[in-house]
Amino acid sequence: MPDSTIKMDKAAIGLSFLCVVHCLLTPIAIVMLPALGATFLEDERFHYALLFLVLPTSTLSLGLGCRKHGHLEILLIGLFGLFLLFLIVILGEELLGETGEKISTVAGAVIIALAHIRNFKACQNNECDSADEP
Repeated sequence: MPDSTIKMDKAAIGLSFLCVVHCLLTPIAIVMLPALGATFLEDERFHYALLFLVLPTSTLSLGLGCRKHGHLEILLIGLFGLFLLFLIVILGEELLGETGEKISTVAGAVIIALAHIRNFKACQNNECDSADEP
């Protein structure tokens, strides 16, 4: 696949923003549609599922990008954001409080998204995927 790193960056950016949207809009949706309160949106399994998707996608995409363009700082920024999300899921609302958990999750997701945007741009500038073309 000629542009696999770029596709994974785009997928990871989308997953990161899904985390942000979930954190910011779920409380509004529950107030407006009380039946949603009992659904998967507030379930911790949803958070684990998002993390399960974000961790490998981001790690692989940022790792491959770093290997191709050589900007280690992009990988480190992304890994910091991933670590932050992982830590938030582990510590949870009990330690951080509901507001602290939401703010931290949004911060982690934005950090990851920014790392992927930088990775995407670095790959475009260095034509990272030209070696993958048939």
